Amino acid sequence: MLRTATILLLATALGACSAVQLTAPPDVVAELAPTGKLRAAINFGNPILAKKDAAGGEASGVSVDLARELGRRLGVPVEPVIYNAAGRVTDAARSNIWDIAFVAIDPVRGADMDYSAPYVVIEGAYLVPQGSAIRSNAEVDRKGQRVVVARGSAYDLHLTRELKNAQILRVPTSAEVTDAMVAQRIEVAAGVKQQLEADAKRVGGVRLLDGRFMVINQAMAAPKGRANGVRYLADFVEEMKSSGFVADALRRHGIQGAAVAPAAR
Repeated sequence: MLRTATILLLATALGACSAVQLTAPPDVVAELAPTGKLRAAINFGNPILAKKDAAGGEASGVSVDLARELGRRLGVPVEPVIYNAAGRVTDAARSNIWDIAFVAIDPVRGADMDYSAPYVVIEGAYLVPQGSAIRSNAEVDRKGQRVVVARGSAYDLHLTRELKNAQILRVPTSAEVTDAMVAQRIEVAAGVKQQLEADAKRVGGVRLLDGRFMVINQAMAAPKGRANGVRYLADFVEEMKSSGFVADALRRHGIQGAAVAPAAR
């Protein structure tokens, strides 16, 4: 009786260990870490995903946590490749500088990379001067009005397709959007809602319009030509969502206003 119970206990423990480790197959490792390390593009331009730690200067955030967990499963070290704008991440997709990236899904970017399903959903919002006559998102797309965005960002790509009357002005990074609006007296700034909320507190004299003009689906991506690796990324993201890993990371890093993306169909 004791011998049977011991065998069952050992079998359960071994099964749990194998479920936790989930070591990636060699072909996946070869595609996602061809240099023997996982080069992860980390974008400091989106505070929802990553930021520089104030104490040690190291990268931290949900995307950093996901990269480290993926590196653990691949059995390779993680090397962060730091950017300050999403557009610069996507511009480097063909340059063999990074192996995985954390970017918003967009059909234009899909020409150079393949995505998982989203792991986090965030909102794009508009910011206007306090005295602006603009009261709703529907009033932004009018002749004579200018909207400043970060070049190559998800909302730049989206608004380039959607705005028919307003003029789009572009600055290099999202951190520069609100300052450009104030300094150049631009009518509207567009960006990630949380970034604009922080900017509004910092500069004063501005206000967010109610609601959102788009939903930004943040996913993991790899350059084209890594089909086995992308399939593994897709399964990895689904597990990270269902296990609570993403939710825990958002909570641990104090991120509000972002939601864990629903399970992929």
